Amino acid sequence: MPSSTPRIYTVQFWLLCTSSFLFFASFNLIIPELPAYLARLGGEQYIGLIIALFTLTAGLSRPFSGKLADTWGRIPVMVLGAVVCFFCGFLYPLLTTVGGFLFLRFFHGFSTGFKPTGTSAYVADLVPTDRRGEAMGISSLCGSLGMACGPAVGGWIALHFGLNVMFYTSSAFAILSVLILAGMRETLSQAQPFRLRMLRIGRHEVFEPQALPPALVLLLTSFSYGVVLTLIPDLSVHVGIENKGLFFTSFTAASLAVRILAGKVSDRWGRVIVLKAAGLSIAGAMFFIGLAETKMTLLLASLLLGAGLGMNSPTITAWTIDRAHDRHRGRALATMYIALEAGIGVGALVSGWLYGGEATGFRPAFWLAAGLASLAFVFLVFWQRQQRGLRSTQSQ
Repeated sequence: MPSSTPRIYTVQFWLLCTSSFLFFASFNLIIPELPAYLARLGGEQYIGLIIALFTLTAGLSRPFSGKLADTWGRIPVMVLGAVVCFFCGFLYPLLTTVGGFLFLRFFHGFSTGFKPTGTSAYVADLVPTDRRGEAMGISSLCGSLGMACGPAVGGWIALHFGLNVMFYTSSAFAILSVLILAGMRETLSQAQPFRLRMLRIGRHEVFEPQALPPALVLLLTSFSYGVVLTLIPDLSVHVGIENKGLFFTSFTAASLAVRILAGKVSDRWGRVIVLKAAGLSIAGAMFFIGLAETKMTLLLASLLLGAGLGMNSPTITAWTIDRAHDRHRGRALATMYIALEAGIGVGALVSGWLYGGEATGFRPAFWLAAGLASLAFVFLVFWQRQQRGLRSTQSQ
């Protein structure tokens, strides 16, 4: 007797996951070598802009990618993002001035402003609603694997074959992520030919109102990730960990381990329940990281943080899509990603200011992040109560 369970593990789904892996590996592949590369160009004082410029353009491009995903189609938006990565990899060895490098970082950010928006919208179109969390968990798992593998591959290539080969390999990964999409059918039912007027963004097209509750939760919780990216290397040294990547290795392992399960639980028990657990995990992790004076405390806290962010990511994406009208999925996802990049960016800036190179600055930075993650939990509690009250009133 055939199974009545909807099938989500189609060829298209796995091709999309493979494309995500290659894309995220592509731009993360070069990250570890960029600070030293920029310093050799004479721009050591601009190292903070390596991530800041990339994140800025990713955020600025979200309203455009959201609108294009809802009009031009999911696949063209994915292809456009990957093609930007492809060209940037070839341009890094050519633009060998500080200004040229910073321009490339600014331009390179457009890639992540487009590809993930199109990918998430495509997954939402492809899978049944009652398995959306599970599908987002698997999709985000593949992207996270790319982010985890990319730096290791890039560092090895740079060491054995040089920086130029590393940049060209980044381009190769990007173009492979495009070629995998060849032959895949467009899932937007009324896709339109590209017109320049599609790039005209009205005030009401910047944010999707239905996506604001998940966007607020993501803004408050992603602040922690910005703090971690900025301070963990120095905190690792402070507690006696020589390998600055060890925290991120354990953090990534815990994040990957929970993603699919979190997605399945959110499909069955609801998105908000999982997000409340994620908020508490992130808050607890940041609190204990602030207290950390030993290697063991820091690494145990990294596991808790990885679990929290691993639960948060696919569930937030699924909740955003749940709340959005089918015609506005791209815009809703763009709103969510703007919140993600704003949270990371502000977290990085504020924590850097609080830290100021002094060990006494670690605790206030991490505890501020813990407070904001706790605030996300409180918001979810009140939001859930409000929704129950509305449903009760409507049923009377």
